[in-house]
This record gives sequence, structure tokens and C-alpha cells, in this order.
Amino acid sequence: MLGWADDSSLPDTHWERLKYLKSLGFKINPNNTHLSTIEQVKEFYRHWVEKRHSLPYEVDGIVIKVNQIELQTRLGDVGREPRWAIAFKFPPVQATTLLKEIKISVGRTGTMNPYAVLEPVQIGGVTVKQATLHNEDDILRKDVREGDTVIVQRAGDVIPQIVGPVPGKRPQNTRPFSLEEKLKDRFSGKPVCPECGSEISRPEGEVMYYCPDAACPAQAEQRIEHFASREAMDIRGIGENLSVALFRKGLVQDFADLYYLTAEDLMRLDNMGEKSTANIINAIEGSKKPPLERLVYGLGIRHVGSETAGLLVKQFKNLDRLMEAGIDKLSQIPGIGPRIAESIVAFFNNPANRQIIEKLKHAEVIPPENEDRPSEEMPLNGLEFVITGRLNQFTREEAEERIRALGGSAKSDVTRKTNFLVAGEAPGSKLQKARKLGIKEIDEAALLQMLGKP
Repeated sequence: MLGWADDSSLPDTHWERLKYLKSLGFKINPNNTHLSTIEQVKEFYRHWVEKRHSLPYEVDGIVIKVNQIELQTRLGDVGREPRWAIAFKFPPVQATTLLKEIKISVGRTGTMNPYAVLEPVQIGGVTVKQATLHNEDDILRKDVREGDTVIVQRAGDVIPQIVGPVPGKRPQNTRPFSLEEKLKDRFSGKPVCPECGSEISRPEGEVMYYCPDAACPAQAEQRIEHFASREAMDIRGIGENLSVALFRKGLVQDFADLYYLTAEDLMRLDNMGEKSTANIINAIEGSKKPPLERLVYGLGIRHVGSETAGLLVKQFKNLDRLMEAGIDKLSQIPGIGPRIAESIVAFFNNPANRQIIEKLKHAEVIPPENEDRPSEEMPLNGLEFVITGRLNQFTREEAEERIRALGGSAKSDVTRKTNFLVAGEAPGSKLQKARKLGIKEIDEAALLQMLGKP
């Protein structure tokens, strides 16, 4: 997509715009082409399936786009996905190698995640040593066993996965995989978590086994990282490495402990200087009292993503009311089924999770109750905004949250339904699209006024 072009009439087709950009000195992929029929597209695809390895870079498919810009605009987008373009993936590159062992990792929500340890093999220029196995049912369906020679491919040319065993190369005396046998405790005879030793179970109707211990080290490290992530509490500087270091040094046992850290605590870690320590302490303090839906998402409740967290907050307005809600009441919310409701109730019934929430309250992290204000009284009710470019007063995410808090909606793409395009510094192609559609354009200062900020 093109940004604004001064004193120029832009071509009406994607192909002509590519040629226009090339005439200006931009580098255009020499293998781009303009085709007129689906059969020509199929032939182009077949050609590059055969020739993909002749390119000096990795590719995993071709992208087919509608040529007419006017049609692109009419087709529009779904979220970040354009309706006028589609990826046509190449068949994944495959290789065979030895499956040495099936191991189990523990996920953030306590899932037992099997994965394959492989004899290293080159696939599409990448050395693959491990591959996902999803769950026990998937392993049994493929009949993959330790000691098998297996077919491995990079799904989407990115994530290694096992297709299945090579017929005829299975050694004698191999046994079908059993997760319970793999994790059986030699004293109790019951399957236990490999990280904390808690007895694991597989809920009825689910494919995964779970560790129920909220204090499980593997879960705790990942929960800290998730809680601090940009989509949740947005504590800049606390990523995977620091989350692990804080936990393993005993400075943080759960994510609520982040709000009790001191500068002296952080200075005890390797590679932590005064400036980085001060930045993290400030980021932690600045994350207090976020929009409630971000906090709920950050808690890491199984099956509760950011969208579901928003539905819960809209319904209950208050964390205490959400904590006391039963399965029946939760299941009445559109978009929340019995399985999600059961997961929410189980989370809040866990004493360890309740203790974490009490620590958050004591640290004054929990935001105040969302006011149950009629939407028609909210100043931005019914207005749709799109933001492009860099803002100075806050991040794009913060601006979008403030818009939603006042009843408006913030979208990622310009459509005919857009009321305002907020243009920051160095705006992108959305500005041109908004002008073509006649969308009202405002700057950051005007947005601040609409948000009630001086």
C-alpha cells in the first residue's frame, strides 16, 4: 500500500503502482507478475513449487492480490487480514530422521505438552532438533513411537512437526506412547508433573493433561512473563529471561510479587545496572490500575484470552463480582460456554490464586470498578476511530483504550464506517485510503480534546 503522494495522480491498479514505485527507484521483486486467469495463477504456483530453492532466500508460498484498487477498497479487511489478498502456500519441505525420545514440557496453564527430541536434520536450510507433538491423542493417531524413523516437516516452513513414522523402519519391541506411563511416579504409581511432582489429570472431554498446582515452577515463570506482557499489564523490560531470573533467584514467586520488588532486589541480578533497574521499577509502578480487562487477561485463566476478558469485565464491572460468579451465570454471557465458565470458577476457587489477588489488592494494583454508565451518555458513543502514525502523548494501544473507555471503537483498518482517522507523525497508507473515502482526518491534539485531555 502507498502513503500520500504529493502532486501526483496515482495509478488505479496494484500492478501499475508497483511499476510506478520501480520508476522512482524502489526495489520491486523481479518475480512479481500480472496474471489474468485462475489457470495462469495455478501455473505460476506450480512453477515456483519447482523453482523455490533456486531463490537466494526462503519462501513458503505466493500471495495473490486483486489488481483493481477500487475493488480492494470495496472488499475491505477483517481485522488485519485483507479480503483482497490470499497466501497460497507451498507444500512443506520434509525429511526423515530418528525420534530419540518423547519429552514433556509444562505450559503456562499447566498443560503437559509432549515434544520430540530428534537426531538433528536439515530441513529447508534449518537444523531441526525438536518437533511438536501436540498431545497424546495426536501421537497415538499417528502411531509415533520412541525409536521410530519419522517424517518431519516445517509447518508453514516455520514450526517443525512430525507427519508420522516411516513404514518398515520401526525397530522391534517399540511400545505405543502413554503419557501416564511416561510421567508415572515410581513410588505412588500415579502420573505426576515433571516440574513439581503434583498429580496430573485429564479433564473429561479434553485432550490435555494438566498440573493443578498454581505454584508449579514451570507455570510460575511463564505466568510472570504473561502477566507482564504488552497485551496484559505492559511492564516494559520484564520478558522471558528476566521472569526466569527473578523466579529462580527467589525474588518473585508469583506475578503479584513484582509489585513488592525493590531496586536493591533487582541489582542482585546479573547485568542489571542502575538505569535498567530504575526503568523496570518505574514500569512496574506505572502499570498499576490498568483497564480491568487487561488485568483479567493477565491473570492467565485457562481459555480466557483478551476478548473473553473484555466480555467478563463488561458483564461484571468489578473483579470481586467476577470472582464470586457461578458457572450458570457465566454461561449466560454470549461467547462464554460451559468449558470456559468451569475454568473461570476453578481458577477463582483455587486458594493460591485468591492469595495472589489479595497481594495485588494490597499493592493497590486492582483498578477501581468500571462504572456502569449508559453507553448513550458516553461522549464517543457510536464513533469509530483508526490511528495511523506515531503519537507523542501515549502509545497507540493506550489511545485506543481511552477511546473505548469513552464509548468509541478503535479499529485497525479504514472502512466507510470509520468516523475519524487520527494521523500522528509519519502516517502510513491508511491516510491515503481515508482521504479517498472522505473520512475526517484529525491530529493528536484534536484527539486529546475529544478525550477530555488538555
